[in-house]
Amino acid sequence: MKRKTNYGKFLLLWSGELISAIGGGLTAFGLGVYVFQKTGSAGSVALVSLLAFLPTLLLGVPAGILADRYDRRLLMIVGDGLSALGLVYVLVCMLKGEAALYQICIGVFVSSVFSSLLEPSYRASVTDLLSKEEYSKAGGMVSVAGSARYLVSPLIAGFLLAVSDIKLLLFIDICTFFLTAICTAVVRAGLEPKAPEKKTALSESFKEAWSAVTGKRGIVILILVSSLVTCFMGAIQILSGPMILDFANSAVLGIAEAVCASGMLVSSLLIGIRGLKKDFARTLSLSLILAGLAMVGFGLKENIYLICCFGFIFFFMLPFANNCMDYLFRTNIDADKQGTAWGLIGFLTQIGYVASYGSAGFLADKLAALRQIDVGRGAAGVIAISGLLLASVALALYRLKDVRDLE
Repeated sequence: MKRKTNYGKFLLLWSGELISAIGGGLTAFGLGVYVFQKTGSAGSVALVSLLAFLPTLLLGVPAGILADRYDRRLLMIVGDGLSALGLVYVLVCMLKGEAALYQICIGVFVSSVFSSLLEPSYRASVTDLLSKEEYSKAGGMVSVAGSARYLVSPLIAGFLLAVSDIKLLLFIDICTFFLTAICTAVVRAGLEPKAPEKKTALSESFKEAWSAVTGKRGIVILILVSSLVTCFMGAIQILSGPMILDFANSAVLGIAEAVCASGMLVSSLLIGIRGLKKDFARTLSLSLILAGLAMVGFGLKENIYLICCFGFIFFFMLPFANNCMDYLFRTNIDADKQGTAWGLIGFLTQIGYVASYGSAGFLADKLAALRQIDVGRGAAGVIAISGLLLASVALALYRLKDVRDLE
């Protein structure tokens, strides 16, 4: 008997997340511009980004456990609805005058705490709704929704900031939270609730996951290297805005970010069509070396065409590196332990972003003060140094036999 498809429900759920991703991108872009224009400090921009990212990292694993134990669609509704509270707080502060940096930090932190419930529940809901034959097509659409934050939002935000201000972006994002919650509620109403399952003890799950990721020396090395890679890559993600805003306006920044991020879309399509079949360790090292060199070129001059060119190359290389890391992790960890193991790997590898967000902005400000140059040039210097370090780590990575043996 043919299984009844829930693909229509998936499309509704996906549509809500697409809208939410675009709204989140509007706020991230707008707040970055607002904070830099008010403070002139790359460190302040980095602080806001850090507080927006940190709860998602710290609460990702607990949120995944909740998604396995409770109604996933309900968790998505709660997370979406309550995450709007932080942005409402920031908007109210702006309507009363200007929002202080600490008020923006409080708002984005509160919003991020509740948003952390979304990702594990959303990805698990895709599994609930679809058959194995539909996973591949759905995976591509999920990636498209995620990339909309970097491809679509900067263009829209840059245009809106040219005719209005940050308050309009916040208002639009707040509205998207409720649209997403409504889509999720409709999907939830059409599904039978799952019977509760007996779960493995939390401590036992973590013990198994730890054993899985530390069972091979090559996996441990790859996790450590991945943490360094995210630390260096975080520099360009956090400092590209201050660097460009130092000599251009928000509309130019929006176009530049979209052009650079389109490199990720192009290479993702190429990998999807042709695939990668061998030499994963070599491809990983080569892609990271080229990404690092592109970061050096990204910070060379205050020329938007040169910046877009090197930015495109940087983002073009990322899917190759991600695909190779995914393969090496996935093929060296037992299938029945991969769920919790991926949660642990995600946590460990993204610690580098915390280090980068917490230091890159302040290093850019310090470099600018020491050399008596603009903050934008200080940011460019930190990006270039990070690129050289990334290329050096990637070169050393391929020389490690334990990593090559993972193939």
